[in-house]
Amino acid sequence: MASVSVLDIGRTTTRRQSLWRSLRGELKGSEYTWALAFCVPYLGVFLAFVVYPALYGLWLGSEPSLYSELFSDPIYQSTVVNTLLFIGIGVNLKMFIALLLSGFFMRPGWWVKVMLMIFILPWAVPALPSFISIHWMLNGEWGLLNNLLYAMFHIDGPSWLNERWTALGAVIVSHIWKWTPFWTVILLAGRMAIPTEINDAALVDGATGMRKFIFVSFPLLANLYLICTLLSTIFTLGDFNEVYFITGGGPANLTHVLATLGVRNAFDLAQPRLGVAAVMSALPLMIPLVIVLMRKLKTSEVQL
Repeated sequence: MASVSVLDIGRTTTRRQSLWRSLRGELKGSEYTWALAFCVPYLGVFLAFVVYPALYGLWLGSEPSLYSELFSDPIYQSTVVNTLLFIGIGVNLKMFIALLLSGFFMRPGWWVKVMLMIFILPWAVPALPSFISIHWMLNGEWGLLNNLLYAMFHIDGPSWLNERWTALGAVIVSHIWKWTPFWTVILLAGRMAIPTEINDAALVDGATGMRKFIFVSFPLLANLYLICTLLSTIFTLGDFNEVYFITGGGPANLTHVLATLGVRNAFDLAQPRLGVAAVMSALPLMIPLVIVLMRKLKTSEVQL
């Protein structure tokens, strides 16, 4: 019995030593101390600003009664519809336009580069002043757009932000205007990474114009396009800037998305738990998107 105990103790000690070596790696002496000194602050920041807020948010929105109250609210029901429209139309139309424009900016010539620089400006400028400017531009009484309609065609423009569907449409158009340049540049980089030998072989085979795009360019860009679409959907699901600064959720709380509804419940109504619950209700959509994205990134290797 004594010999068995000694062997067990020896094996346990060996395992601990091997684990300790794997943790230390090739570091020896003071190198390990310096490594800990550099890593501990980053670990503290990660725990304080990532782990703690996430766990605290999950705790705030963990009561089932919150979701019963939330789901019975007619404002929440219209918000879900707005969110689906905002993501479905905004993301897909934005990515499709970006795909087409990335092909346009592949053209040679200095004027194309100049146009690309101008095209990037909406994404490069700060979002806050841009959306505030759009809000006042769409003012029904003396906004820039209605003044132009009256000056050019002598017609009175609608009250853009006083109707649900025109206000929601303005938000979607503003989102497309703001973010299309960014994804165009990403897809343009993907097009530029396609080997020239493939394009030359396609030209020799007679694939030009639309045939080249359908049978050559898009199959090579499909993986990148899907990943960008997933990323854009995840980003847009948590974005509240367009709605918050252009419509403010109005008129009559009819243009809220889940992100702005969470802000309204948490700050305007002083119900932070209900606000967190509104945001967390997007998790059934968010989690599958993240899983698909991670699986796609894991199996994509290095291809476009």
